[in-house]
Amino acid sequence: MKLNVGGIDRILRIVVGLVLIALAAMGKIGWWGWLGVIPLATGLFRFCPAYTLLGMNTCPNKSTTP
Repeated sequence: MKLNVGGIDRILRIVVGLVLIALAAMGKIGWWGWLGVIPLATGLFRFCPAYTLLGMNTCPNKSTTP
């Protein structure tokens, strides 16, 4: 699995994921807030399957593998 999420993209995914999960846990938004797990996971693992399908890569070192 090649890394394809880097830098600012990674930070934004983690922040957005945590905010959505927190809002859902507090009952401020509906069940869909738990979908914040997806951007959180892609930010933590630095891999996005959608980026692979679209041929995108925001990671500066394209040959890096974990």
